[in-house]
Amino acid sequence: MCFLLPYWQPDRVTEFCKKNKLQLIIRAHECVMDGFERFAQGQLITLFSATNYCGTANNAGAILVIGRGLVVVPKLIHPLPPPLQSPETSPEHAIDDSWMQELNIQRPPTPTRGHPQPELDRSSLAYI
Repeated sequence: MCFLLPYWQPDRVTEFCKKNKLQLIIRAHECVMDGFERFAQGQLITLFSATNYCGTANNAGAILVIGRGLVVVPKLIHPLPPPLQSPETSPEHAIDDSWMQELNIQRPPTPTRGHPQPELDRSSLAYI
């Protein structure tokens, strides 16, 4: 059985930055609740821009603004509050969209790309 140590340890981050003459590492693809997270005395920032990840995390997102002198300023993106249930949006009052289905049935099919279909009248706006 193999036990892996966490890759991002403060001493390793500091050593990597020093060896590669870096001041900062910005990484992504890990959900953090506040949208960004500083680590190793600010030498590593984890950035996550998706709010309310997978509809369940209720996390904030963030972007980083890099200003003059390479000053890094995080900007938070707060998740939207959950929608309120109103009588108009309840499932019992769902809009009947059968008229849209009828319209789509009557519409001619979209032509395949690269294969002209001369039988369709392209001068009509009805096919746009």
